[in-house]
Amino acid sequence: MASTIRLFVDHPLGQAQTVPLSSAQAHYLFGVMRRGAGEVIEVFNGRDGTWTAEVIEARKKAGVLACVEQIAPQRNAPDVWLLFAPIKKQRTDFIVEKAAELGAARIVPVVTEFTNAERVRQDRLQAHAVEAAEQCGGNYVPEVADATKLPDLLDGWDASRRILFCDEGRAGAADVLSGLPAGPWAILIGPEGGFSDRERARLHSIDHAHPVSLGPRILRADTAAVAALTLWQQALGDWT
Repeated sequence: MASTIRLFVDHPLGQAQTVPLSSAQAHYLFGVMRRGAGEVIEVFNGRDGTWTAEVIEARKKAGVLACVEQIAPQRNAPDVWLLFAPIKKQRTDFIVEKAAELGAARIVPVVTEFTNAERVRQDRLQAHAVEAAEQCGGNYVPEVADATKLPDLLDGWDASRRILFCDEGRAGAADVLSGLPAGPWAILIGPEGGFSDRERARLHSIDHAHPVSLGPRILRADTAAVAALTLWQQALGDWT
């Protein structure tokens, strides 16, 4: 039996609702996956849950689906953002993909003093987030924001959203997160070279920033992002 294909569509979903496909989606569905009229796939839009949809029109660069049945209600991610300093291209892609799989609600590339990466393309990273959501079975796609400088981010920060600041300077026993309050959170991961002394001092001075250790070893940035999201989900997120 062929595996179920899942597509994210930016279109309302509902009983008998027709859904146009983009050129790229039509190429993937009909050219790459060799599906055709009459076949059924899954679709979601981040608002209306997951639906089965039948292909009613299949062309080389276009197509139309018709919603058949809702098979899962909408389930949004918990209110946690991932803030991370971009690194090498493939590892930045990895961070975005895993953040989407692990349930981050928003992903924000952050430029720090020691950030050493190529220009970040928001559209490409957003496409990676969409692909990750399609593959992991979720029906929510996190927004990937444009890259922003850390001082600018902190200057405009809403203090009601606490920051879990993963401080490599605290390497040792992993901090327990279960005692932290529920509510909106953001997880901040630094660059490969770590935060500068000035950045660390500012973060430690912020009342709503909570420095934590991720264990006795200093982790690579991509590993730290996965570890921190996993710990947060287990303590405060929708894994509990």
